[in-house]
Amino acid sequence: MDKVVLVTGNFNILHPGHIRLLRFAKECGQTLIVGVNENNSESTSEHLDAKHRLEVVASLEYVDFGFINTKSSVELIDALKPWAVVKGKEYENLNNAEEAALKAYGGRLIFSSGDSGASSQSYLKTRAVKDVHVSNLNGYLERQNIDLDRVNEVIDRFSKKRVLVIGDTIVDQYMQCNAVGMSQEDPTIVVTPDESKFFLGGAGIVAGHAKSLGASEVSYFSVLGHDKQADFAETKLLEYGISPHVFFDETRPTNLKTRYRVGSKTLLRVNEVRSHDISKEIQARILSDLEAKIANADLLLFSDFNYGMLPQELVDEITTLGVKHGVVMAADSQTSSQVGDIARFKGMDFASPTEREVRVALKNDKDGLVVLGQKLTEISRCKNLLITLAEEGIFIHKPSGTSWENDRIKALAANPIDPAGAGDCLFTATTLAMTSGASIWEASFIGSVAAACQVANVGNLPIDSNRFRQAVNQFR
Repeated sequence: MDKVVLVTGNFNILHPGHIRLLRFAKECGQTLIVGVNENNSESTSEHLDAKHRLEVVASLEYVDFGFINTKSSVELIDALKPWAVVKGKEYENLNNAEEAALKAYGGRLIFSSGDSGASSQSYLKTRAVKDVHVSNLNGYLERQNIDLDRVNEVIDRFSKKRVLVIGDTIVDQYMQCNAVGMSQEDPTIVVTPDESKFFLGGAGIVAGHAKSLGASEVSYFSVLGHDKQADFAETKLLEYGISPHVFFDETRPTNLKTRYRVGSKTLLRVNEVRSHDISKEIQARILSDLEAKIANADLLLFSDFNYGMLPQELVDEITTLGVKHGVVMAADSQTSSQVGDIARFKGMDFASPTEREVRVALKNDKDGLVVLGQKLTEISRCKNLLITLAEEGIFIHKPSGTSWENDRIKALAANPIDPAGAGDCLFTATTLAMTSGASIWEASFIGSVAAACQVANVGNLPIDSNRFRQAVNQFR
């Protein structure tokens, strides 16, 4: 007899956390049955009826049977006698009525949030995709009552905003190569250099995006070395219309990252960086300059690549200044080849870590996205959280007292070429939108469109504002 596994839930917004859970449930047995609760207790339930939610869940290739559930979980277990019931890890330490009903005949209650390393992108049934997903937004605008005329008004207000950006400057070098073949001496790919291009990256491109999106004034605070990369960075900052407040550090070079690419693929990246903290003297000078500007600022962005530009003491002092002057504050702390901690930025209005960055900050590789979001916002006191999921898009988490709201936007890029800088563009556009009066739901849409425009280019360049505006209005 088949091992039947039962999962029930609201599934109001089908996000990657749900998909991982259902995939795990299917792997536990042979037949997966999913009950979509008719009475949805979630705060956004008025937007999606049970029939629509069932259609979305049924589009997953590993869901064998789905139905609209009108019974309690105990009544379902008594009727179906499943081999196991699977629930999210967050329910493990709660009172679970299903446990006694399952024990009565030898059934199992299993808790898991699925595998965080698994992609959910390819698990839709091809025959159902066209019916369920009209576009990658999957009804997001309607669900969140987003009006594109209002979105355009928000973007118009970018021109009235004064922005401060502080963080690590990075110069990105793209070495475009031609593949020759494999070396006969050792298993090495042989390439010949064809073209080399340099781009302003790191916190510098965050400032560049803010200015190109329309901010009236962008002031940039960073540390450089005495080298040709510093000359390049300063030239680009001025070219982009940014007011630079740069401080030179004799103990470090300007951060340089070189990518060796063949076609549209990166073969190797070489980082020339130093990651020790900047000196107390430089910290004091930065704080003094920033204090002179912050009273007239609307938005302060921490762009932390963890190369020593933002020691904790400096972060805390700047945050105190921001609170004092009522400035909107947002943080992005990268964990890639280096290890960051987004949770060290306390009381932010917005943060946009990757899923890995959240898990590293919480030391948690077990829980699902909803629980991760709630735990991070509790620890960091962040008011709005957006977790980026690479090609799977973004997961939006908004705490509200003792409850929370979540939603998801799939990646909107039609033709992604280079993912470098997508997160920086998303971060900048989303925070500018929130500072200009957008809700987190409107701002996340604006940021997602901006990121989609950005990944259509090779290299970090400030977003093309006209192209961005056209992309927004394609969703009419």
